[in-house]
Amino acid sequence: MNEQVRKLEPAVLWNHFADLNAVPRPSKKEQRVIAFMKAFGEGLGLPTLEDEAGNVVIKKPATPGMEDRQTIVIQSHLDMVHQKNSDTTFDFDKQGIEMYVDGDWVRAKGTTLGADNGIGVASIMSLLSSSDIPHPAIEALFTIDEETGMTGALELKGGVLTGKILLNLDTEADNELTIGCAGGIDITATGNYEMVKPANTAAFTIAVKGLTGGHSGADIHLGRGNANKIMNRILLTLTKDLAINIASVNGGSLRNAIPRESVAVIVAGEDNIAKVKNAIANFDKILKEEYRVTDPKLVVSIEETALPTQVMEAGFQHKLLRALYACPNGIYRMSPEIQGLVQTSNNLARVLVTDGAYSLQCLTRSSVDTEKYDLTAAIGSTFELMDADLTFSGVYPGWAPKPGSPIVQLMSGLYKEMFHEEAHVNAVHAGLECGILGTNYPDMEMISFGPNITGAHSPDESAQISSVQKYWSYLLETLKRIPKN
Repeated sequence: MNEQVRKLEPAVLWNHFADLNAVPRPSKKEQRVIAFMKAFGEGLGLPTLEDEAGNVVIKKPATPGMEDRQTIVIQSHLDMVHQKNSDTTFDFDKQGIEMYVDGDWVRAKGTTLGADNGIGVASIMSLLSSSDIPHPAIEALFTIDEETGMTGALELKGGVLTGKILLNLDTEADNELTIGCAGGIDITATGNYEMVKPANTAAFTIAVKGLTGGHSGADIHLGRGNANKIMNRILLTLTKDLAINIASVNGGSLRNAIPRESVAVIVAGEDNIAKVKNAIANFDKILKEEYRVTDPKLVVSIEETALPTQVMEAGFQHKLLRALYACPNGIYRMSPEIQGLVQTSNNLARVLVTDGAYSLQCLTRSSVDTEKYDLTAAIGSTFELMDADLTFSGVYPGWAPKPGSPIVQLMSGLYKEMFHEEAHVNAVHAGLECGILGTNYPDMEMISFGPNITGAHSPDESAQISSVQKYWSYLLETLKRIPKN
C-alpha cells in the first residue's frame, strides 16, 4: 500500500515520509528514529549531532547566491502518537505504518498515520537531501518526545543553534500561521483501595466505544465525547439506581488524546440483570442522541462475563465516582482577547482502576500560566477529597504571540501574494515547542505552519495530498524570501 504513497507529488517529500513511517517512533522510545535520522544526515555528508536529550541537529550551508541570508532553524519532532482501533491487529514496536491513498487523502490502516509531525520531518529531509532547492543556511532541528512531555525541547541547551528565525512545521491547517500556543501541565492522582468479595453473582462488562477522539488541545472546543466522563456517568447512575459494585475501570490512553474508549466490569444482583441491561440500552439511546453530531459512531454495550473475585469497597467506590464526576473536563475559559481561542482547558485522559490500585491522569492547558495553575489546583482539590496522592509534572510554557515580527509579516504577505487570500494568523490551544525553545533562545523569531492534517492523535488521522503540495510550494518560496543578514 505504501507504494501508492511513494508515487505522489512532491515525490521527494512523500518518499521521505514513507521511509520515516517504516521506523517505529513512539514517544520516549525514539532510539530507532534517532539512529535513522543521524544516519540520514551523515549519509549526506552534513554535520550531524545528537545532544544529551536525543535531539538531532543537521546543518547545511546556504546554496550559491544565498550565503548572505539569515540562517534559519527549521524544526519538527520525531515522535508520533501510537493509537489504533480496538479491532486492529498491529504491533507499533515492530511494524511500519501501513498507508494508503483515499482520493485526495493519505490515511493509515486502522492506526494513526504519523503525519503529525512526520510530514514536517519529511519536508526537512527533502531540503537537506536536495541539490536544486535555493535556501539560506539551515539548522535542521529534530526534537524528541514532543507528544508526551516535550522533553526534547525542554532539554535543548542554549548555544546549540545560531539561527535567528525558526520555522516550526507542526501546524495542521494550510491557511493558518500560528504565532502563539498554550502551555500545559500533567496531573496524576494515584492511590490504593480496599477490595472485597462481591455479594452478588451477576457480572457484566460495559464498554463505551466508537467515539471520535482527537487532539486534547486543538480539538477540545469541538465538544466531542470523553469516554472516561461518559463511563463515569453511567456507573454513577447504576450505583444509585441498582446498587451495582464495580470491579475495574479502564479508559483512555494518552494524555494528549481525547479518550475514545472505556471498559468497566461490574457486579449486580440476579434480580437486577434485566434492569441493568435495560439501563445500558437506554444510555446507548440517550448518548447516541446527545453525541449524534460529534460522535456518530458512539456505542454503549453490555455483555455478561465471569464473576470477578473482588470488587471495590463501597466507600472508595462512592468517592471515586464523585471525584471523577466533579473533575473539570473540556473548556474551562475562552480567551477574552482572541475571538474563538480556547484559553484554558482540561482533558480527563486516563482512568485505570483495578486490583486495588488506581491512576487518574489529566492534561491541563492554558495560554495564561496563572490560570493554568488555578485550574490544576481545582482538579487537585477534587482528587484530594478522595485521599489521592498527587503529582504535577511535564510543565511547559506557552508561547506569547508577536504579530508584528518580521517573519510573521513576511509570511502573511507572501501567503496573500501566492494564494490571493489572507492567511489566518492565530494562536492555538495546543502545545507547540516554540514556547519552550524560546526560553533558551529568547531573541529568535518564530512561526509555525503546515498542511491540512485531520484526526491527529487518532486512527482517523489523514493528510491531504493537494494541501501538502500547496504547503510545499509555500515553504520553498518562503526560503527564497528569507532576508539578508
